Amino acid sequence: MPNYKSQALALHLSHPIIDAHCDSITAYVAGERDLAKLSEDGHLDLPRLRLGKVRVQFLASFVAPSYQQTQALIRCLELLDGCMRLITANPAELLLFTTSDDIRTAITSDKVAVLLSVEGGEALAGQLYVLRTLYRLGVRSLTLTWNNANELAGGAYKPGPLTAFGHSVVQEMNTLGMLIDVSHLSELAFWDVVKASSQPIIASHSCCRALHDHPRNLSDDQIKALAAGGGVIGINFFADFLTGKEASLADVVRHIEHVCNLVGPKHVGIGSDYDGCASVPEGLDDVTHLPALSEALLARGFSTEDAAGIMGGNFLRVMQEVLG
Repeated sequence: MPNYKSQALALHLSHPIIDAHCDSITAYVAGERDLAKLSEDGHLDLPRLRLGKVRVQFLASFVAPSYQQTQALIRCLELLDGCMRLITANPAELLLFTTSDDIRTAITSDKVAVLLSVEGGEALAGQLYVLRTLYRLGVRSLTLTWNNANELAGGAYKPGPLTAFGHSVVQEMNTLGMLIDVSHLSELAFWDVVKASSQPIIASHSCCRALHDHPRNLSDDQIKALAAGGGVIGINFFADFLTGKEASLADVVRHIEHVCNLVGPKHVGIGSDYDGCASVPEGLDDVTHLPALSEALLARGFSTEDAAGIMGGNFLRVMQEVLG
């Protein structure tokens, strides 16, 4: 019988593992956890990233709805400052990811590359120059909305189209070379973004609506459109999105397989939502368990190449195309 565990370990050592979403920086900024130290709290910290063999970690600066429009940018900058403080305090362990060349640097120097993302376009304060400034600060991904509507578009819980300002943001992100993230977006706005963007788009942390009917999940038609444009959906580990109740590692595999059956294995990845979701699947209790997901994919008959793509290579392809 094949030793899938050893094959999974080899995969993690020889291919870049990329997690396209976590909310861990919020706890760091609040002083609840030092992400540089091993903890039994939460889902992710630097020592556990090492154990999970993660090579690129998206760190989301989530602007919560409690921060009104006038405070959203301030909150965003506070969180980004936390990201930079974490990176600069741990130069032997972390580096800032701004172009695809940085992953080569991360691999050769044995570091974890951190990609800065902003979750909630209200942080732009309705101004394109804020987007350009965030780009200069190192931000390379923007989740256009959270669940609510904002100046850019309707959200998953408050439907609406892409606004005129949102359309300008999409065009500017294409020009700058930034990842457009449609997780949390309303379906109407999703289709507007598909039409407006000349670059591949991502859904960093979403699941499949055909398997569990939830407004945060993507329909089959949305997944097909995302793939047709060269994009990737990162399967979310939140049990509410996977099943609506308790979930297991097998449920994550089920959502991955659904995308593969629909559009092929080149358009699916992982966006764990670690430290941003209340309940995670049994068997994926924290980031150290990611090799178990690779093992499960191999045991289900995925080739090493396809499993490596799902665990990071597919997102890397889009990052190389969009970020340069």
